[in-house]
Amino acid sequence: MSHRILPALVLVAVAAALTACGGGEKEQPSAADPTSAPPSASAPATAPAPSDAPSSGPSTAEPTVTGSTERRPPSPPPVELPPRQAGEPSAREVVAAFRSAGLKAGRSKDRSVDCGPDGLGLGCSEIVVTDGVAVYVFPDEVSATDMAEVWAGASFRSGTVVLNYLEAKTPRADRPAYEKALTELD
Repeated sequence: MSHRILPALVLVAVAAALTACGGGEKEQPSAADPTSAPPSASAPATAPAPSDAPSSGPSTAEPTVTGSTERRPPSPPPVELPPRQAGEPSAREVVAAFRSAGLKAGRSKDRSVDCGPDGLGLGCSEIVVTDGVAVYVFPDEVSATDMAEVWAGASFRSGTVVLNYLEAKTPRADRPAYEKALTELD
């Protein structure tokens, strides 16, 4: 290697190192790249503020992002479900009636959060699922009727309570006993 080529190689290597470290020009988003967004016309370009403190070496500061950052609450807000009508049985009362009638209602699980935040899910007030049947309590009879129609053939409605046989896979032969226990509760 000649002595003239060596300084040129060093210069190219230094330029490449500076470019890799961010010393080169910033890349502009390509119009062909669908993931890049063009700079906003409403957001003015900002330059970093000059520092009065002396620099003691290479900067380790992270690049700054312009614009606002969405802040999310540390935990989701509590779920608020629509209240059930006064005088109507709760899902737990219905399950207790099934048990006292000797029906299969083991491993009950309260899944009322599946009603949705502020009742925006199914619009129900309570859900308790057992081995035998799923019990839905709605805030009014109109909502209960609507869901019973959606689950036609696999549900039974009495007032604001809907029994859903799909989730627990209740045998057809057992369904009349659950329905009788529910209607006797009202």
